[in-house]
Amino acid sequence: MQTTREKKISRELFREIGILAGRFAEFLRQKFVDGEKALEGALHFLDHAFASVSEGTSLAHWQGSLLDRINPVDHHPLHLLIGGFGFSPCEVDLLLLAGMADEHEGFADIFRTLHPQGQPRPTVGLATQFFCQGPEDRNALRKTLTTGPAVKAGVLHLDGDDEPFFNRNIRTAEMIWPVLHGIDAWPSEIEKVDGKISRHGLDDWLQEATTGKAMAALRSASNCTVLINGDDDEGAFQRGSALTVEAGVDFIRIRLATPMSPYLDRIIGVHAMARGAVPVLRIPHGEGPNQAVLPQFDHFPGPVVLCSRGGVGKISRNRPLITVNCRRLTPTALRDMWKKTIPALAADAEILAARFPVEPWHALQVADDLQSAQQYNGFQVHLNDVSSIIRGRAATNLEGGVSLIRPEATWEHLVLPTQQLKQLHEALNRLYMQGKVLDDWRFLEGRRGARGVRMLFTGPPGTGKTLSAEILASSLDVDLLQVDLSRVVSKWIGETEKNLAQVFETAERAKAVLLFDEADALFGKRTEVSDAHDRYANLETAYLLSRLERFEGMAILSTNLRQNIDTAFTRRLEFIVDFVEPSREQRLALWKCHLPERAPLAPDVELEEIAKRFAIVGGLIRNAAVAAAFLAAADNSAISKEHFINAIRREYEKSGKPFREVVTRNGKCEV
Repeated sequence: MQTTREKKISRELFREIGILAGRFAEFLRQKFVDGEKALEGALHFLDHAFASVSEGTSLAHWQGSLLDRINPVDHHPLHLLIGGFGFSPCEVDLLLLAGMADEHEGFADIFRTLHPQGQPRPTVGLATQFFCQGPEDRNALRKTLTTGPAVKAGVLHLDGDDEPFFNRNIRTAEMIWPVLHGIDAWPSEIEKVDGKISRHGLDDWLQEATTGKAMAALRSASNCTVLINGDDDEGAFQRGSALTVEAGVDFIRIRLATPMSPYLDRIIGVHAMARGAVPVLRIPHGEGPNQAVLPQFDHFPGPVVLCSRGGVGKISRNRPLITVNCRRLTPTALRDMWKKTIPALAADAEILAARFPVEPWHALQVADDLQSAQQYNGFQVHLNDVSSIIRGRAATNLEGGVSLIRPEATWEHLVLPTQQLKQLHEALNRLYMQGKVLDDWRFLEGRRGARGVRMLFTGPPGTGKTLSAEILASSLDVDLLQVDLSRVVSKWIGETEKNLAQVFETAERAKAVLLFDEADALFGKRTEVSDAHDRYANLETAYLLSRLERFEGMAILSTNLRQNIDTAFTRRLEFIVDFVEPSREQRLALWKCHLPERAPLAPDVELEEIAKRFAIVGGLIRNAAVAAAFLAAADNSAISKEHFINAIRREYEKSGKPFREVVTRNGKCEV
C-alpha cells in the first residue's frame, strides 16, 4: 500500500509527464503534418495523458517551470534532483522525456515507432527536434548531453557508444524513476543497510573537536568528505552511522560488497540526492599490498561519509576532507555502554567492560539476542549469556586449516612446571588489567601494539601447548580459534593475506583466543629475496606481524623448534613459554590426571613405576591411558600392567622412538 506522501509524489510526477505529453503531441502534429493519420493512435494516447492532468485547461496554462508547481517543502525527489545538481530547464525536459518510457508502455510504443532501430527509447535526435529551434540550440543540447550536470552526475546517460551521436538513446539512471515516484528502490549493486544504531558509550567521542566539526559539516550540507577511520571496516561504519544520527540529518547506509567503480560512484550520489540524504558508505579494506578503491564523488555537491580501516586508499583532491578517528572506548565509556545497553546486567557492567571491550553496535546485537531469548524462553539474563551470544555470533564459515574449538579443559587438566604455570596466569592478568594499566595509568600511551597479548609456545609435540591455549581460552570464557599456518599459507600470491584477514576478523568478532600452529611457516628465518615469491613471502610475514599488533585479544604462536623462529619476531612478544618434557613427578601426575576415578585398575598396576620407567610426554600418556582402557575392555577385564605396556609400546612405535622390551622381576616393571 502506498502512503499518503507516496501518492502525492507520484501524482505530481505524473502531472509533469502529462504536461510533457501535451507538448509532445503538439510537436508531432507540427512535425508530421502530412502523416498525422499514421500517428493517430499515438496522438490520441498523448492527448489523453495531457487531459488527465490538465484539469480542463489548455497547454498554454502549463508553460511555467515545474519548480513553480512543486512545493520545495514537500521534498519531492524530482525537486531534490533538479535543485541539488543545478539542472537547466533543458535538462529537466530531457529527464522527463527519458523517463516517459518507464512511465507507461504507451509512451514506450510511441518511441519505438519513431526510433530508427525500433527501440522503445527517445533518441538524441528526437530530443533535438523536439526541444531545439535552430543550430545554436542543437549545439547547446549536444553540450548538455556531454558535459552538463545531469550527465556528469549520472542522472542521464546515453546508450550505444558506437552509434552516431544523434542515434543514441537517452536513459535515466538505474532505478531512479521508481524513486521519483516515492518508491524506495535501489540498483542491485547497492546493498542498503537498515537496522538499529547505538550511541551508548560514545558521548566522549561525539564531543571531540574533529567529530563536532564533521557533524557541523553534515548539518550545513557542505560539499565535503567525512572519512571515519577505525580498526576495522564494520566498526568504522557503525561509528559513522552514530555520528550521522547525532548530527540529526537524513542519511542512507550502504555496504559496498563489490569494488568501487565510476558507475557506482555516480549512481550512489544520484540516489542519495533524490532522497535528500547523506550517503554513509562502508568501504571494504584491501588486504596485504592491495588497497580499497575509494569513491570520489567529484560531481556530488553534498557531504559524504566514508567509513573504513585506516589507510584505505586515495581520497579525491576535489573535495574538502574531514578525518575522524575512532578512538577506543575508555573503561568508563564501556561501563556506561553495557549499563545502558543491557540494564538487567547493570551490576555486572564493570566485568562486562573488562571481558568484552566491544563496540556499541556489537553490544546492541547481544542485547537484541538476549531480549529475543527472554521473550521466547522466559529465562532470567545472566552474565554468562553474554559470552554465549558473542560466541554464537562468531562466523564459523572458515577456510581449511582453521577450526573453532569450544574449550572444556580446566587448570586441573594441566600439569606443568611452576614457572610455566606462572607465565600463563600472568598472561591472563595482562589482559584483565589492560584497562587499569593502559587507560587509567596511561602506560604505553599512543604506542602501537600496546593492547592484547602475544605469546610464543615452544617445545616438543605433546608437552601441553595446545592444551594450555585451550585452558587460557576457557579462563577467558571465549573460544579457541586454531590456525594451522602451514595450511593457511597459500602458493597463490595475495591469498595468504586474504585467509589471514578472515581469521582475524572472526577472532575479533568472537573475542576468541588465536592459536597459530606451525608458526615457523611464516615466522621462520627471513628468506633472502631472490624472486617474486620470496618478496611476497616476506610481505605475508609483515602483514601477519602488523595484524598481530592490531589484535587486542590473546594470540599464541606455537612451534616445536624455537631455534627456527626469527629473533626479530620474538622481540615483539610479551611472553615466551618453553614447554619441556615432564619430570618423573609430573609424569605421575599426568597418569593420574588421565585415569578417571572409575577406571578399573588391576592390582599389578603401579603408576609410580610406570612414570619412572617410561619418559614420555603428556600427549603420549593420554593416548596410552585411553588405548590401555580399550584393550582391557576388549578383554573384559580390569586395566592391567600388560595393557599399559602394550599401549605404551604402540605410542613409541607411532612416534618413531625405540622401545626396549619390558620384563618382570618380583612383580616390578624393568627395562
